[in-house]
Amino acid sequence: MEKLTNKEEAIMKILWRLKKAFVKDIMEEILEDKPHYNTLSTIVRNLEEKNFVGFTAYGKTHQYYPLVTKENYYRTHVNKDMVGYFDNSYKNLVSFFAKEEKISVEELKEIINLIENNK
Repeated sequence: MEKLTNKEEAIMKILWRLKKAFVKDIMEEILEDKPHYNTLSTIVRNLEEKNFVGFTAYGKTHQYYPLVTKENYYRTHVNKDMVGYFDNSYKNLVSFFAKEEKISVEELKEIINLIENNK
């Protein structure tokens, strides 16, 4: 599964949240840096060509829906990033966020609790 551009990923986040949407619905959800309607429509069609979204046609309009789940997309790319940036080590990943103060002690305790309960 290929990695999406930042704009494509932002559109997918909207579609994952809405489940189904027309381009105008997606446009309403974009709060900053609104693209032109035709630009947004092109991005959505590109996502369709990449098999990330499907559509139902209603005359000349299309209602789009995700074909790829958010979980599968992120699982694939987090694993690739972990290999590339963190030497395939979850410890290195968590350590990075701890050192950068991007994760709290409470969140670390929750992670430990999840690990212990899944054994």
